[in-house]
Amino acid sequence: MRSASSQQCHRPLPRLSMFRTIRQDFQTVFQRDPAAVSTLEVLLTYSGLHAILMHRVAHWLLNHRVPLLPRILSHIGRMVTGIEIHPAAAIGSNFFIDHGAGVVIGETTVIGNNVTLFQGVTLGGTGKERGKRHPTLGSHVVVGAGAKILGGMTIGDNVTIGANSVVLKSVPPHSTVIGVPARIIRVKGERLPEVAMDHINIPDPVTERFEVLEAELRALRSKLGIPDHHEP
Repeated sequence: MRSASSQQCHRPLPRLSMFRTIRQDFQTVFQRDPAAVSTLEVLLTYSGLHAILMHRVAHWLLNHRVPLLPRILSHIGRMVTGIEIHPAAAIGSNFFIDHGAGVVIGETTVIGNNVTLFQGVTLGGTGKERGKRHPTLGSHVVVGAGAKILGGMTIGDNVTIGANSVVLKSVPPHSTVIGVPARIIRVKGERLPEVAMDHINIPDPVTERFEVLEAELRALRSKLGIPDHHEP
C-alpha cells in the first residue's frame, strides 16, 4: 500500500501515456546532447535514458498499486546506472539526465517538463520528516553538476542552478542561483535555459564585486596622484 506522501507527489503533474512519455524522453536526448549520433548508441549506452525508462515503468506500477516490484526496479536501476530515482517521484515529460552518475531523486520530488539534470545532482530531503520533504522543480529548469536541492521547497520555471550549489530555500521563476548556500544572482526573462545547456558561463557576483572595488580604488589613486600598482 502506498503512503500518503507517495500519493501526494503524484498529483501536480498530468498523467500522459507511459509510452508517449518514454518516446519524448528518447527524443530529448538528441535535442540536448550533441554527442548523440545514432539511435542504437543512445539505446545501448546512455545511462540517463536507461534510468528514466526504468523509472517510468516503476512509477506506472506504483500508480497501479503493484507491491514491491517498483522498488525492486528502482534498486536494479541504481545498480545498473548509478542513478537512484524513487518510484514515487513524479517526473514530467522531456526529462534529461546528462552523464548521470550519482544523481539521486527522492520520493516526494515533483519535476516539471523539459528539465535537465547533470551528474551528481541530489534532489533530497533534510531530515526524517514525513509528507512533502523533497523539492518541486518547475518546467525548463537546468541543474548543474553536483548541485544539491534539499527540502520541500519550490524551484520556479526557467531557473538555472549553478554547479555544486546547495539550494535550501525556494527560488522564484526566471532566476539564476549559485553558491553554498545558494543565492539568487540574476533574474532574467523568458529564456529557456535547457536549449543552451550552458551551466558554466554563470555570473560570479563575488568576482564582479571585486572588479568594481578595484576600479574604484584605481580612480581614487588617480585623483590622489598615487601610481597604480599595475604600472611599471
